[in-house]
Amino acid sequence: MSDSELTGGHGEDLVGARRPLRASVVRSMLLAPAGPLARVEVLDRAGSTNRELVEQLRADPNAWPTPSLLVADHQDDGQGRAGRSWQTPPRAALTASFALRPEGPVSSFGWIPLVAGLGAVTALRATAGVQASLKWPNDVMIPAPDGLDLDGWGRARKVGGILSELVDTATGRVVVVGIGINVSQALGELPVPSGTSLALAGAGDVDRETLLVALVSALDELMGRWREHDGDVHASGLAAEVASVCATLGTRVRVELPGGDEITGTARRLGPDGALVVVDDTGSDRHVRAGDVRHIRAT
Repeated sequence: MSDSELTGGHGEDLVGARRPLRASVVRSMLLAPAGPLARVEVLDRAGSTNRELVEQLRADPNAWPTPSLLVADHQDDGQGRAGRSWQTPPRAALTASFALRPEGPVSSFGWIPLVAGLGAVTALRATAGVQASLKWPNDVMIPAPDGLDLDGWGRARKVGGILSELVDTATGRVVVVGIGINVSQALGELPVPSGTSLALAGAGDVDRETLLVALVSALDELMGRWREHDGDVHASGLAAEVASVCATLGTRVRVELPGGDEITGTARRLGPDGALVVVDDTGSDRHVRAGDVRHIRAT
């Protein structure tokens, strides 16, 4: 692909935006005592930051005091939900995984990817000036640059995603939270029509280091409230804030469940465990804990 093909519709030079992450700078900003993290590792390349971090945690959990961060300058075999994989061009995305030891009952851990999504929305709104929102359970969306409706997405497109994993180690359970955000991809570099990037959306700031610092800051504040309330997302106000940025709520949806069944109805609220509560077409509440959600355009 030529440099001329890597120019967004708003005139941004996407190649110029693809500066490498500076490991020393990232560490100086994020490591304690200047920052909130106990360990920061910046890799030139990783297949999957989640897979890399999980393997290292299982091999030597003491080497990863929490909270810790592993970020890759280029990820070429990213993990998604249901075993899906994805790739990005070198230095076109922010791909990072966090190691956390959240307090509270395991039953509350279903909220962690939603809280991480809230952190991503907060960081994108603050640094990139885009009206980010969540699509349950783990997609981060921004308005479609072309303003057109797309089946399952409406007038929004996916700019990022969250993947959390509960890892059993010799020193106890650790939650690994992976976050990927499309930063400077051109239209032809996106694998699916439902995707977009910050640059394509005309974002005001596509610097990955700035975005990473904002993301870590947002997650630190949110998880601090989680700790203060021992994982009680309602007492901490986190549940209400997640709901306020979740575009799925109030929307007519079709949910493709594991195993092939489907639910059609209106997404009304989030359950006590973070499940999506859908009032189906018979008027029954259906608590969805896993599945692919498609937003149905109103007619």
